[in-house]
Amino acid sequence: MRQTEVRLILPHGGALVDRRAGAEEREELLREAEGLPRLDLSERALADLECIASGVYSPLEGFAGEADYHGVVEEMRLASGVLWPVPVTLGVDAGFAAGLGGGRRIALAWQGTVLASMTVTDVYRPDKAREAAAVFRTQDAAHPGVAALYEAGEVNVGGPVTLLGAVPHEEFLEYRFTPAQTRAEFAARGWRTIVAFQTRNPIHRAHEYLQKVALETVDGLFVNPLVGATKGDDVPAAVRMRTYEAILKNYYPRDRVLLGVFPAAMRYGGPREAIMHAIARKNYGCTHFIVGRDHAGVGKYYGTYEAQEIFDELAPGELGIVPLKFENAHHCRKCGQFVTAKTCPHGPESWLQLSGTAVRDMLARGQMPPAEFSRPEVARILMEASREAPAK
Repeated sequence: MRQTEVRLILPHGGALVDRRAGAEEREELLREAEGLPRLDLSERALADLECIASGVYSPLEGFAGEADYHGVVEEMRLASGVLWPVPVTLGVDAGFAAGLGGGRRIALAWQGTVLASMTVTDVYRPDKAREAAAVFRTQDAAHPGVAALYEAGEVNVGGPVTLLGAVPHEEFLEYRFTPAQTRAEFAARGWRTIVAFQTRNPIHRAHEYLQKVALETVDGLFVNPLVGATKGDDVPAAVRMRTYEAILKNYYPRDRVLLGVFPAAMRYGGPREAIMHAIARKNYGCTHFIVGRDHAGVGKYYGTYEAQEIFDELAPGELGIVPLKFENAHHCRKCGQFVTAKTCPHGPESWLQLSGTAVRDMLARGQMPPAEFSRPEVARILMEASREAPAK
């Protein structure tokens, strides 16, 4: 029987960006870079560079120029009119920016090694207060995303980038896929519909419930945990990855799930970042995206379901990928299963609800969380990590 060609969802903007130099161009640009102004990247800027160059942030081809910056901040639109919710900028100090003009190239480096060449098309001063209010819905410097914005250089440089070598990584090498690679894998598996799950936390039973409900309706599940920079009190990525490996090995159909890391840094941008996460998964080739409670949130800055509500502000079909909006899931003692307020007639008094603080305290005491909250394999990994963590 002839195998039918699998056609996947188009990337955002219509084409998958690839800003990685070929061998000949790479050698030429590396030679040129020896005489260029050199900018050492922050951890966040390095993650943005990787996401741009590999196509995760298609249709972006570089860091935001002035027109794109203002369009995104004010209207969630690139200058081309394409939907884009969060400005991806490169901040530098005024002294570095002073010698740059249109068309000047600079070298982008990480820990002393040149990784990319950038053609500077724009040099401009961002309105950081306005950007914080529009993108993060707060100007409070205690918000981690706002703090990172305020700490970045006071001048933005924008323009296309060309990656000259692989971004150095030591962890999760078997799980690092470009969008071109995930698309090839989805097609090889015959998947036409794929649901993506974003996480920066260990997967617990409520997450498992959401994933499996979604998996009932599509061909495959892409578990895509973020492993870029996060807050200092978040569970380390290496620990989280061990929990994902354990739960996928024992409780999921292997031929219907793919685990791959998301190299982006966490911005904690709530609603706007939820759209950005959805676009990235669309570029990976996914057709559906799970948006749960307080997606990309932090503290009390966003309402419980604001990250879902923002999708309703978009024109029908504009995003391309389908957001799957789930209410907070719990184990109900009376129902004897996982439920949400949409499916359970009982009140919160019947639901098992544990805060992250409560779970961390239990683990620190050597006490296993209830099986209704966490799979025992996951709990053991978190308990070991809690014992090994240095005292603060």
